[in-house]
Amino acid sequence: MNRASFLSDDCPPMGIYETLYAFREGFGQFMGAPGTHPWSQGFPLTTQLDGGPELPSSVGVTWEDRFYPKAWGHPRLREAICEHYNGFYGSRLAPENVMVFAGGRPGIYAVLAFLKGHVEVRIGNVEWPAYLDILTQTQTSWKVVPFTPENGFHPPNAAYFDRSGLNAKTHLLAILSNPGNPTGHTRAGAELAELIALSEQEKNGILLDEAYEMFHASKGVSGIRYVKDIDQSNVFLAGACTKGLQCPGIRIGWIIASRKNIETLANFSSFGMGGVSHPAQLYAAELLEPGRVARARDAVARHYGMQRERYGKAFASMGLKVHTGDGGFYHWLELPEGLEAGELNRRLFRHGAAILKGFDCDMARPHDKEPGYRSPYASFFRFSFGPLPPESFDSDVALLRRVLDEYRADFAKSGVARAGRAPAAR
Repeated sequence: MNRASFLSDDCPPMGIYETLYAFREGFGQFMGAPGTHPWSQGFPLTTQLDGGPELPSSVGVTWEDRFYPKAWGHPRLREAICEHYNGFYGSRLAPENVMVFAGGRPGIYAVLAFLKGHVEVRIGNVEWPAYLDILTQTQTSWKVVPFTPENGFHPPNAAYFDRSGLNAKTHLLAILSNPGNPTGHTRAGAELAELIALSEQEKNGILLDEAYEMFHASKGVSGIRYVKDIDQSNVFLAGACTKGLQCPGIRIGWIIASRKNIETLANFSSFGMGGVSHPAQLYAAELLEPGRVARARDAVARHYGMQRERYGKAFASMGLKVHTGDGGFYHWLELPEGLEAGELNRRLFRHGAAILKGFDCDMARPHDKEPGYRSPYASFFRFSFGPLPPESFDSDVALLRRVLDEYRADFAKSGVARAGRAPAAR
């Protein structure tokens, strides 16, 4: 006897996972298996980079580490996170400004889940796909800020705090990834200082996702450098061990915020999360040893800067429009007129490769794929060079060029066929 599910039907997989599942159906293997090309994947190399620090192979666990973890995070890790920011950016964080989560996205989810009803979100039209799912599932009210070729996929800071049409009671929370995912556009220096200053104004706040903090020529870009008083603000900074520290698998992330806001998040942890694995937190504390982080900053900026430059030149030579900024480990690309990323992906699946469609990064699209919606990013896609070793460059470029040339040729033939077709009889 079939019974209706007790759980909501409005919970599709996040866009990246939809691509992974479609790839598995089309290619017959999981992405990441030998012979596949993980261009859709948002993770870094998890092996030692040239000039970078060695990654710890183990962590000691004592009898105390088998106790329940503290709701807000292990004291050693919270201290290490403070030292990470205070030492490099000159901030004055205390452990009470830090809350540890099992990765970056649970922290982001928790912040949005506990927003007060009079707070609305402003988010760029092109952002990390999971934001759309989180905003939807937390029933958050949001509006998109235009991201177009005309504004360089990099609108001014003031666009996130435009109060046109709002009543006096409404407060605004801007959400940005910086460096941006998928565009790579980065706010640094005076521009980032201005963004934080706007965020600290009355009725404003920001959730700044800094997962790609180290993936920039500056070797580290964080809004904390410009925060005047974290305890009198609604500034939330999200960080993690996932990208620059090269350890997505340990699932350690954190939120930096005012003591009052951290208290709320810790109270949530006491009943909704139960803290985070002690061994994973101890491993993260090892990763954050200052001398080690200094080497990681140098190696990450150098390696991924090199990869960004050479892949960008190769893509431009294929006839792709490169709209990428100067941070992160993605390229934000536009196909020649008439071609669409969905069809490109279907063709790539046959060769064990996949990209992330621009559609999935569209924060204005219906969460449930409402029929008839036409995304302005149908011809755009994200290419990740994060997990690609340097020696795969030639084969990556050759494969994408071959599939793209075949798609372009087939599209041209279909156009000729359509043009030569006799009008239908009436």
